[in-house]
Amino acid sequence: MTSDTPNAHDPRRSLELLWGRHEPGRRGPKPKLSLEEVIAAAIAIADREGVEALSIRRVAEKVGLSPMALYTYAPSKAELLELMYDRAMGELEAPDPALPGWREKLEAVARQLWALGHRHPWMMRIATHRPPLGPNFMQRMETVFRAIDGVGLDELEMELVEGLLTDYVRGAVRSALEAREVEQRSGMTDEQWLAIAEPTLMEILDPEAFPVLHRVGEALMAAYDGAFDRTRGFEFGLQRVLDGIEMFIARKRGATA
Repeated sequence: MTSDTPNAHDPRRSLELLWGRHEPGRRGPKPKLSLEEVIAAAIAIADREGVEALSIRRVAEKVGLSPMALYTYAPSKAELLELMYDRAMGELEAPDPALPGWREKLEAVARQLWALGHRHPWMMRIATHRPPLGPNFMQRMETVFRAIDGVGLDELEMELVEGLLTDYVRGAVRSALEAREVEQRSGMTDEQWLAIAEPTLMEILDPEAFPVLHRVGEALMAAYDGAFDRTRGFEFGLQRVLDGIEMFIARKRGATA
């Protein structure tokens, strides 16, 4: 799964666009459409057909504008992708204030990000080393920081925890989406593929040479009956990440005491 790099342009212009400082059609006739309508149309194309199908011309056709007119809303495809990314981030909700602690709040954030990545797979195609710094992206970061504020971490450690959680979820989503892509391209589910491969594998795989692997494989087949539950895997990994954060916080508190 390759990545597109949306922000290979002037970051000042990008920020002005993301934060509504650059409004389309300030001069001349009133714009036919709002920027939100253009972004929604672009997201619909990417959701249905993938980011490869997205182009300024394609979006312009969908909303009934000329490509030149669409450039007044988004000066390039790269900036349109940034707008789409931040708009999708706006689907995230703040954790329930009734949740008892930081761990439960981070769980809620992570599960929403997991679901968001599956709703909008194209988001995983956007390189986020320099993420679109729009209001919804920044609000998501603020939400995480508020959840862990006051637990004993300094500001740099809070940023590292946020990055750890985000990287874990992003990696888990990408893995699940790659598996889905393989199934779509091959026309065969993982379970179907394994059912074909397993008899031959069992003939080749020497239990004496691979005793632990053989034992684990048999246990997995017995437990899951050949089914691959990627949500279960995500949840297991999420709890281990949170366990690590919890231990780090406890160690910090112990050192302070």
